[in-house]
Amino acid sequence: MQKCIILAFSLLFLSSGVRSQTTVEVSRITCDQFFLHKIKDPQKIAIWLSGYYNGMRKNTTLDVSVLEERAETLKDFCYSNPKVYVMDAAERVFRPTITK
Repeated sequence: MQKCIILAFSLLFLSSGVRSQTTVEVSRITCDQFFLHKIKDPQKIAIWLSGYYNGMRKNTTLDVSVLEERAETLKDFCYSNPKVYVMDAAERVFRPTITK
């Protein structure tokens, strides 16, 4: 019984390290880091960036197909411009398109 309790506490202790929080300063991520997965999942970063720029514009509408398309465009842009900061790239990519 004592071994089971020790094992349970050991597992609890070991699993607590897995839940560590990661903070990323997005303004310092380069396209190279973004494209080559040197930071967290680029898809999550692209989604965050889209929300950031849409929030600045007070746009509360989400078009999932446009989001996916722009995430791919951001990835392509970063591939061609590895030294650009990803926020600068996203500002260009997530710029609203003018429709007539």
